[in-house]
Amino acid sequence: MSSIASFFSSLLPTIQADATADEKPADKNNSRTDSESSEEAPAEEEEEEEEEPEDLHPAIREECRSSTKCAPLAQHFERCNEKVQAGEGFKGEDCVEEMYVMMHCVEDCAAPKLFVKLK
Repeated sequence: MSSIASFFSSLLPTIQADATADEKPADKNNSRTDSESSEEAPAEEEEEEEEEPEDLHPAIREECRSSTKCAPLAQHFERCNEKVQAGEGFKGEDCVEEMYVMMHCVEDCAAPKLFVKLK
């Protein structure tokens, strides 16, 4: 054993699990009666059948992104992204600021519309 390993083993005790300890919790979980498991099965099927409502947020965001207020910011972000992808920007350039400004505009536009529809 190396000196570093022996140093850490002297500070931190080594714990090893017994095989019997692992089996006990599994037995407790599997000790359900057949009547309990049959009662839970229909409840699980009902949960699976429930449909989640459609998420309106992406559609509202897209609508706001193409609005007259946010469209110029979206175009500026896209141009910046194209420039960076083409390697025409300076070294280490990214379009985080442009994305932040565009997303701020989009979220400011989308939030009131979304909360009206959620009520």
